[in-house]
Amino acid sequence: MGLKQTVSRQLAPKIPELAPGLTTTFVRVALDRAIRGVGPLAPAAAAADKQLAEQKGDVDRAIHEVIENNVRMAGAQGFVTNVGGLVTMAVTIPANVAGLALLQCRMVAGIAHLRGHDLSDPRVRNAILALLLGEEQVKTLVKKKKLPTTPMALATAPAHDPSIDGMISAVVATDIIARIAGKRLATTVARRVPVVGGVVGAGADGFLTWKIGRYADRELLPRKR
Repeated sequence: MGLKQTVSRQLAPKIPELAPGLTTTFVRVALDRAIRGVGPLAPAAAAADKQLAEQKGDVDRAIHEVIENNVRMAGAQGFVTNVGGLVTMAVTIPANVAGLALLQCRMVAGIAHLRGHDLSDPRVRNAILALLLGEEQVKTLVKKKKLPTTPMALATAPAHDPSIDGMISAVVATDIIARIAGKRLATTVARRVPVVGGVVGAGADGFLTWKIGRYADRELLPRKR
């Protein structure tokens, strides 16, 4: 068994332990819905194009607005899914995980689109998911050979390697859930006062989303359409 398959098999069983009811596939579902649009959220490319029009064709300014808009939404959903206090922790962890993954996928996909990347390309989709890990985690996982390469290299690989799809899903899903579960543990005292817990959750989710957006802005170089 290769390294990629081994990593996927090692990480996948941890998902239901950290967040019952979720599997590694939730990140692919979140990405697909982010790209296609869901509920009141417009498709990632359409939302990005709207910002590009508002910024009169200035891609960098449009990317800045895409990041800011999704950071605000991440903060808001972070508040909503954290106001229940300690009693509802088991219920709100999956809700927060899915909501945050959706918004971060939407933001990064919008940035990728504005930089000329094809959102229907499986290589680009793998790159979007890898970017959700954040710069430090990506560097660590590439060094440990738990990720094959950087997000930009994934997006521009000569050909799509289907064997890495499951591995990337497992790595990203585990990281997102562990990060959010860890945040819950770190703010347990604050969460004894439900509104305080909501404020902490909103700030953490918004800041994390902003960091990922800035990383995607730096990492995804322009490509000719």
